[in-house]
Amino acid sequence: MKNFLIKYQNYLSFFVILILLITLKIANPSFVKSISNLSFDLYQKVFTLNKNESDVVIIDIDEKSLGKFGQFPWSRSVFAKILENVNKSYPKAVGFDIFFTEKDKQSPEEIIKSYNLIPTDVSELQKIKGHDEIFREQLEKSKSITAVLGSNVPSSNNYDRKAKARFLSKGGDPKDFTYSYTYSIGSLETLEQSVKGLGSISFLDQTDGIIRSLPLLVRFDKKIYPTMGLEMIRVGNNQKNIYIEMNEVGINRISARPYKILSDPNGIIWIRYKNSIKSQYISSSDVYDGKFPENFFKDKYVLIGASAQGLFDLVKTPLGVTIPGVEVHANVIENIIDQSFLIRNPNTYVFELIFAIMVSILTFYLSQKIKPKFSLSIFFGSIIIVIVIGFSLFLFRSELVDISYPIFLLTITFLTGLYFRFIEENKMALANLQKEAKLLKERELAAGVQKSLFPDISKFENFIFAKNVPARDVSGDYFDVVRSTPEEYFFTLADVSGKGVKAGMYMAKASSIFRTLTNLKFPLEKVVFGVNNELVEAKFKGMFVTAVFGKLNIKSGELIFINAGHESILTFDEEKNFKYIKSDMPPIGIVKYFTESMVKSNAINIKDKTFVVYTDGVTEGYLKNGEELGSEGVQDIIRKISEITPKSIVEGIENQLNWGAEKLRDDITCMAINLKNTELLKKKK
Repeated sequence: MKNFLIKYQNYLSFFVILILLITLKIANPSFVKSISNLSFDLYQKVFTLNKNESDVVIIDIDEKSLGKFGQFPWSRSVFAKILENVNKSYPKAVGFDIFFTEKDKQSPEEIIKSYNLIPTDVSELQKIKGHDEIFREQLEKSKSITAVLGSNVPSSNNYDRKAKARFLSKGGDPKDFTYSYTYSIGSLETLEQSVKGLGSISFLDQTDGIIRSLPLLVRFDKKIYPTMGLEMIRVGNNQKNIYIEMNEVGINRISARPYKILSDPNGIIWIRYKNSIKSQYISSSDVYDGKFPENFFKDKYVLIGASAQGLFDLVKTPLGVTIPGVEVHANVIENIIDQSFLIRNPNTYVFELIFAIMVSILTFYLSQKIKPKFSLSIFFGSIIIVIVIGFSLFLFRSELVDISYPIFLLTITFLTGLYFRFIEENKMALANLQKEAKLLKERELAAGVQKSLFPDISKFENFIFAKNVPARDVSGDYFDVVRSTPEEYFFTLADVSGKGVKAGMYMAKASSIFRTLTNLKFPLEKVVFGVNNELVEAKFKGMFVTAVFGKLNIKSGELIFINAGHESILTFDEEKNFKYIKSDMPPIGIVKYFTESMVKSNAINIKDKTFVVYTDGVTEGYLKNGEELGSEGVQDIIRKISEITPKSIVEGIENQLNWGAEKLRDDITCMAINLKNTELLKKKK
């Protein structure tokens, strides 16, 4: 169990985080709602609804009207006059997005009360019809709707009001699913008794103050009321009833003939806002004065509300603009008529969760299994898919799909995956560093051992000089010089196939065999015969050695040599006439020799010549200009040497190739023999 937890701790941690995020979404606190609202608002901003005409006209209580009629609220006679002028054009319905909660202070009875007048002294004044009565009569003559607002505090002039609409429900009781308020605030009882409809203007509380939706049905004092827009549709189409269809989760559809509105289970409609139309507004003062075309209000839904700054009836919309509250109800009416309202389907909510979970799991899994640059493509691809699905459903089905929280979920899980991947790779990198440090130590040890295998030939350097510069810690090249008699010397220069420690071990094997056989003073052919067969038996699979073996007599100048698959041997005289001697044998360590006659040797006298042998690391080495040295380059170096000695040749080649590059292309190994001075030197301390 413990091993399982350790092995899959990343996945277990991820699932804990995923469950936490899903639980957070289901709980849906305000900050989660604000994340979801980002996408809902974005849809409307990207695909903004534009209309040139509207079935709704707004009579605006604007700055111009306040200048004409004075401070608000105005006398009811002003509203009566406005309503009278509007009714001449036969509107569908007229809705007031304002309250008339108190009696008109300019009515005769209110004036008598205010000034404590004696009724007998103002008998003529009492005969004048009051402004509230004038307004009531106009309300009674028209298809008018006044506003009702939900409240949790009772008002002083409240009465047992009832909705004008009748509600017929099928499949359950809508009261169990509607938003409710303990009390309601409305207009004077006498005015409300005269209107054809009472419409709610209650908005749902929004943490950011943006009105995205409102309830089509709301419960005040345990009685259901329609929203202002829905009530105007009912009254405008001479309907008495509003039909409510229920299902197992709540309200499904609300109808006010001939229109049907899909809602969420709580009767909420999501509003599709249009860009404001200036021509939709007309000033209250112009309507009062009759300054409008004769049929301006014909068959229109007319709303009376305020846009004036001082009246504080302004709200924010998803479009990022502030509009008068009355325009919200205008948009609701237009949405119902055009069937352009937005839908927030409960099943879509479930789909969002399932889809987000699946994509998050896939993204996290891939982030653990593939390279980060590829998992990044999966991450952005998943986000693009979510965005395309969301915008497509909005554009073609008017459905609101929350893409913000799934993207948030994807981002958190992806970053979590990257974090765990980072931790895991850090552990692996640390383990690799420890392994590399161990290998480096081993290579350094091997390099030290290998250096000890190279002979100290400093006392021979007047006539034989050789040097090895490894490209890595361990070289695959080798040279050796063995003095068998005061006048005879065995030597070799070899290049092992491959690089690194294995090549070094192979080279060490060859060198030990060479030194053993030469110390026995065997002929050169027998030495090569023995070295080859021992390397074949050593079973270093796929490895071989190219080498030059030689036996030199410094007194006579005779040199017997064998070139086993190595670079051509360079010789030149005192006039620097160059000559190359090619190999006529294959490399050693490949096939077993059955007789010494299979080893072919050559002889040359170098009394007045210089003999140079090197590995391919010399001819293929890079110069500072990036070009290879080549055999011609070796000749150029020799030509420039004024005093030819084995040491000057070898060090001249080394200086040209080992110029400070970060890495050498290959090991540099070179040997030169010249018999002008055969005096032995004392060993360097």
